[in-house]
Amino acid sequence: MSSESEPVRFDPKDVLTFLKIDRQQAAKKILTDRQIKFTEIYEKVGDENLQQQAGRCLDCGNPYCEWKCPLHNYIPNWLELSANDRFEDAATLMHQTNPLPEICGRVCPQDRLCEQACTLNTGFGAVTIGAIEKSIADRSLENGWRPDLSAIPETGKRVAIIGAGPAGLGCAELLCRNGVKAVVFDQYPQIGGLLTFGIPGFKLEKEIIQKRRDFLEDIGVEFKLNTHVGSDVSFEDLEEKYDAVFLGMGTYNSVEGELAGRDNQGVIKALDYLIGNINQQQSYAMKNYPYYDLQHKRVIVLGGGDTAMDCVRSAIRQQAETVRCVYRRTEIDMPGSRQEVQNAREEGVEFVFNLQPTAILSENGKVSGVEFNSTESTTGEPGKTVFLQADAVIIAFGFKASPADWFQSNNISTLDNGLVQTRPSTQPHLPYSQQTNISGVFAGGDMVRGADLVVTAIAEGREAAREILDYLQV
Repeated sequence: MSSESEPVRFDPKDVLTFLKIDRQQAAKKILTDRQIKFTEIYEKVGDENLQQQAGRCLDCGNPYCEWKCPLHNYIPNWLELSANDRFEDAATLMHQTNPLPEICGRVCPQDRLCEQACTLNTGFGAVTIGAIEKSIADRSLENGWRPDLSAIPETGKRVAIIGAGPAGLGCAELLCRNGVKAVVFDQYPQIGGLLTFGIPGFKLEKEIIQKRRDFLEDIGVEFKLNTHVGSDVSFEDLEEKYDAVFLGMGTYNSVEGELAGRDNQGVIKALDYLIGNINQQQSYAMKNYPYYDLQHKRVIVLGGGDTAMDCVRSAIRQQAETVRCVYRRTEIDMPGSRQEVQNAREEGVEFVFNLQPTAILSENGKVSGVEFNSTESTTGEPGKTVFLQADAVIIAFGFKASPADWFQSNNISTLDNGLVQTRPSTQPHLPYSQQTNISGVFAGGDMVRGADLVVTAIAEGREAAREILDYLQV
């Protein structure tokens, strides 16, 4: 392995680079800054480091990283381009499969997807695929890179997309690349959906969203924001005026767990808390999302996913007195990113495992703490009652379907759980089509599959775009 006293001369053609250069993640900013600022925690990576880390790739004949990625990104190919200082070519190749690489490089759980599948993860340290993807995509946006679509003929077709989240943006970008006009409607004042309003700035700074918006508008995507389908414009109007419609509205109803005391003052839904923070930071003045200030409060966050990590790390930055994340099973069972758990620990979050919440307790209507039953079997005391004090409790159990009130009147079929029902797929490698029961109306992302990853929503938006192109016969 490499050592600081003997620097390694990097050769992109050396197939043994992975033996000579260690996996090196992007440096983090100093902890005291991270604990108070809502800015991204990773330093920028220099060109030389990018080349060296990309050069560690083995270029496997059967690239497991590519298969593990829901978008099937051409990872070994753009790693090779990066290793050879061909960053613009690498960015071009990235965009062939992923319309939001700078987003995925930041928020994808690479430790459970591409990097987990990396062959070098078996003892040498996986290639830092996420950091390289983020850095290359950032360079392309900063340098004003745009694809040349001059040879793409305009089809004259128009598609209405409801929802400017990952699924909607993935669909819109691919349609525009094929000469179809995509018009995206969203009730919020900025594009991105939960990318903008649910993910804190320390994971994804909001200027990145604006840069991607500029990119999408430059290639022809039109956004109609602050527009609520159902009141500002009717679904019937969209069906009449557009050649097809795509539904990509996500899942916004919180899972609350039927906990006793969840209506007490001081109990906050995770998404309300996160959106309220961003609403205040960005001065969006959205009336339905108040700001929750947790300074000097004892905070408990219930849940173990990435949303829970967003909440605990936000509470730390608000200077809460204590922040505890309580999860009902063991740490290894937590569904969120291991990297996010590590970041939270470094910043001062305390983790408590094997406790199942049974009730949120209060005094004079205000939260005083949470009662739990122990689920720990190794101690010989499963079912033991535990009480933890708190001034604020954030419920981060996940999200469930939030079907629009106009679905029923327009005969859009949903499953018993409220998710939009789509037709069976005619392709053996896909579980279902993105076509709804209504001809010309497609759907994808969380509102079809349930709350899931950003990258899976993008993938379904792109698959819907392909099916729309077939439907329009263009």
